[in-house]
Amino acid sequence: MTATLDQRIRRDLERKIRSGAWSPGHRIPTERELIAFYGCARMTVGKAIAALVADGLVERRKKAGSFVAQPRVRTAVLEIPDIAAVVRARGETYRFDLLQQTRLTPGQRPDPAFAAAGDRLLIEGVHIAAGRPFAHEHRLISLAAAPGADVADFSGRSPGSWLLENVPWTTARHRITARQALDVAVTLGLARAAACLQVERWTWRQDDPVTYVRQIFPGDRHDLVAEFAPRP
Repeated sequence: MTATLDQRIRRDLERKIRSGAWSPGHRIPTERELIAFYGCARMTVGKAIAALVADGLVERRKKAGSFVAQPRVRTAVLEIPDIAAVVRARGETYRFDLLQQTRLTPGQRPDPAFAAAGDRLLIEGVHIAAGRPFAHEHRLISLAAAPGADVADFSGRSPGSWLLENVPWTTARHRITARQALDVAVTLGLARAAACLQVERWTWRQDDPVTYVRQIFPGDRHDLVAEFAPRP
């Protein structure tokens, strides 16, 4: 089925947004400029932009024009999301930038949040979506529960994706808090006082801890969603 002109305009603009060519805050061409470029009616351009606004990709600012919106990714509170899959499902490019991967023995740098016996793997990295920092990640993995993690290559693949594919878990716990960017401000490209969402997660296999992760998201780019049904 041949796309209508408004659909083609919408697709062209969406491609620039999702590829990262137009980053959040970028001012998209005016309706007059788009009309001249595509040789179409004002209504056609308006329909294309309205569809992008409805999808949350573009925001209109009174007397200023239309701008690329800050993307908001929704994940389920009670699930363990694969950030790479969530970002790619939006049609955005994804990569994981590894900052640190260190094997820790039981006596090294104990972490009260993760009381795993034996050696642990410490991973620090940044999830990148459409060329921009999406989340800072601090993770500890029990090597007793996840053998092979210490030789896995996380230079481009996120440890969360690797764990979901290779290590089964039976129990998980989440803790969600609001915080300022502070120590991860530079990594996320934010001011130190910028509002962020911090998600902590613990997983176990039976009684054995598997991993602890702390992910910090810029507050304007992530939603957590839970759906419930009434008890019978």
